[in-house]
Formats: sequence, structure tokens, C-alpha cells
Amino acid sequence: MPTPTVDSEFSFELLVCRWAELGWPPTERGAVDASDTTRPDADGPPVIVSRQLGTQRRRWDTIVIECDPEGLAARREFGEREIDGDLLPVVRHAPADWAYYRDALPDPGYPWRYVREAIHRAAARGLVDKRKQGNRIEIRRKRPYPDWVERIVAVENKPDLNASAAAALSDQLEHDVETALADEVWLATGRTGERVEPALLRQFPVEAGVLTFDFGGSDRTGVDADAATVDWLPSELDVTAPTERFDATEKARRRRLLAERAYGKGWRSITETMRPDCRWFELERAGRGMVPVCGAKGRCQTQSECSSRCDSFEPEPPQWRTKGWPIDGGPGQGVRELLERRRERAREQ
Repeated sequence: MPTPTVDSEFSFELLVCRWAELGWPPTERGAVDASDTTRPDADGPPVIVSRQLGTQRRRWDTIVIECDPEGLAARREFGEREIDGDLLPVVRHAPADWAYYRDALPDPGYPWRYVREAIHRAAARGLVDKRKQGNRIEIRRKRPYPDWVERIVAVENKPDLNASAAAALSDQLEHDVETALADEVWLATGRTGERVEPALLRQFPVEAGVLTFDFGGSDRTGVDADAATVDWLPSELDVTAPTERFDATEKARRRRLLAERAYGKGWRSITETMRPDCRWFELERAGRGMVPVCGAKGRCQTQSECSSRCDSFEPEPPQWRTKGWPIDGGPGQGVRELLERRRERAREQ
């Protein structure tokens, strides 16, 4: 099957995420297949890749979490769901032995009744133990919460780097470098084939690296581990140093929350915002990646287009859902299960 035309920032972003699983880190050390659970650990750290995550003021297209292998294995013991900002202080600070929760946990800076609600939620998920002694709630940890994150890398995707896009990106990348929430900042853009890529001529901060891709060119079959060319290596940012916006403690807290969101969400969660149960929804291969394609539009659609509000939306015919294996429940259900299995495999590397 020919490679689908990558004609939107959304589909470009999905292929960059898939490449990151296959080819991270993008250095002279060579490509690493992070989805292959049999690979030697010496080749590179296991990675968790997610998309559209960030803070209130900044959202990154792609996030790569480089993980400590033992720490990642310990994190899996807490389940596949994100441990959110209310639960994480409870899980991290729960004592090894039973203790009154106000003595065990740091002052949250807001009413303790919200902490009690978080304790009940954490206990219901099996993250901590709780019991009531008289009128006092006591808690105990089930297991220590690990330091499973080694580095966080932020990637901004812009396949077509025209003048207006470059101007907006310059401010965004400057913000990323100044706040230093990520250890590295990269720009991923389409490869033009010119002697000097346009991204190198734009006024971007020198601390940001530049990756160029050609997912749909005549010499490409889509995404693979060697799809990226490193045109500029980034500088390592000091994530422990305080900045104008965040002190060191707040930066560490935000980085933990960012990693947890990436762990829970991944990048294959597109079925939560798209409609694979539409008769026109298809997944097409682009080398070792896949992109959603709309049969009615004849191209890769975007998340905003693919919804029940789309003029071309048609539910799957009922007979599609009664054919049994291999599409038990219909092709849309098969797409959801496929992407969820791959998301689980990424967590288990």
C-alpha cells in the first residue's frame, strides 16, 4: 500500500511520535526500537511518548520521557492509569507504617478535606492503604513511589515552516528554554532537501535542536527508525535551577505530573477524540507507523474534523459488528483495541 499523504500537522505529529518510539535518541548512538521489549538496555533508555501535554501556558506537541528501567518497572506496579496531581502527594508521602494522615503528609496549602477525598480515591485504586482509628484516618503505603523519570524531552512539530509559523515558534521555543521544564527542546519539521534547511536560518534559540523528516517523499515508505535527520543538536537545560516562573521545587512537581500524564495518556489515545466507529474511518500504514485516513475525504483527517459533527459521519452498518473474528464488534472496536494494546506495550517495555 502506498504511503498516505501526510498533509496535516496532526498526521505529521503522529508519525513523529511513532518515530520517537522507534528511533530515540536521535544521536550518533544510532536508532533504538523502544517498542521491542527484547532489546538490550545498553542501547538506550526505555521511553514513553505522549502528545499535546504541558502547562496552563504552554502545550507541547510531543513529549518523550526517558525512563529508568527499574523505576519504570516499579511504576507499573501502580497500574496503567495516571496518578493525578491530587493523588500524587498522597502516594509519594504515604508512610511505611500506619500514621495519621495530617502527620504523614506535607501541608497541601489548601483545606485538608480535599486531601481526605484524595486519600479515599487513592485507597479505592489500591495505591495506598487506609483505615479509621476513632475519628482519625490513618494511611500506609503499599509500595514506595519510584523515581522512574531520567529525562523529559519536548518536541514542537511544524511540518511546513513558513515565515508566520517560524515567528510564532520562536517565541514558544524561547519560553521553553527560559522555563527549562524539559531537559531538551527540539523542533521537528519537514525536510526540504535544500543545501541548508530553512529551520537553520530562522531566528530560533540556539539551545533548541532541529530534526527534519521526510515521511512521504519518493525515497520514503513512511516512518522508520532512520526517518529523522539531526540538523542541530540541542543544549542540555538545567532543570534543577530556579527560573523566573518556577522555583526548583515547583519545577520538580510539574515534571512529575507531566510524566504521569504521559504515562497514562500516551499518544495513541486518538480514539478518545476521534470516531473510529464511522464507516469512513480507516488506519493506513505509513512504514512502521499508522495514520487515520478518512475514506469520504480521501486524505488524512484531523481530530477536529473527525467527530459526530462531521458532515460525512456515518455509523458503521450493524452487519459489520456481527461478523465475528477478526473484527468482533466492528472495525471501529478493532481499531480501539489495536491502539490500546500498543499503548500498553509501550508502558511495558
